[in-house]
Amino acid sequence: MQLTAEQQVIARQWIAEGMKLSDFQKRVEADFGLKLTYMETRFLVDDLKVLPKDPEPPKKEEPKAEAAATPAPAPTEPAPGGVSLTVDAVTRPGTLVSGRVTFSDGQGGMWYLDQYGRPGFGPDTKGYRPSQTDMQDFQMALEKELMRLGM
Repeated sequence: MQLTAEQQVIARQWIAEGMKLSDFQKRVEADFGLKLTYMETRFLVDDLKVLPKDPEPPKKEEPKAEAAATPAPAPTEPAPGGVSLTVDAVTRPGTLVSGRVTFSDGQGGMWYLDQYGRPGFGPDTKGYRPSQTDMQDFQMALEKELMRLGM
């Protein structure tokens, strides 16, 4: 798997230009007549002391004016006791659904339903426990919102 000095210069240039390893492997075979396994290709690139370039991340398109005007998910109508909740657009890892809740006393936190449908609550203020009435209002608001979302 030895390349001549001239072949090494050419091979280094290919990698420097951003050629992927699989394309490099095919090019070495086509131009130099060396059939290499993928692992041998990796060793060759290592021997040449060059690093393949990472592919450039795709460019993000500028959001259209219409998309910018789209409102964020709105909280549900406050329940009779003044409890409101939102559902996260991106669900927290390890949960079926998650969001935020604000209780009638202004305290709040994050809520979730785990993979088994068990509810959980993480208050913003350590040790906070909502009133029984607020919890009932929260459960009604959550059920209503999940039905609205088709869950």
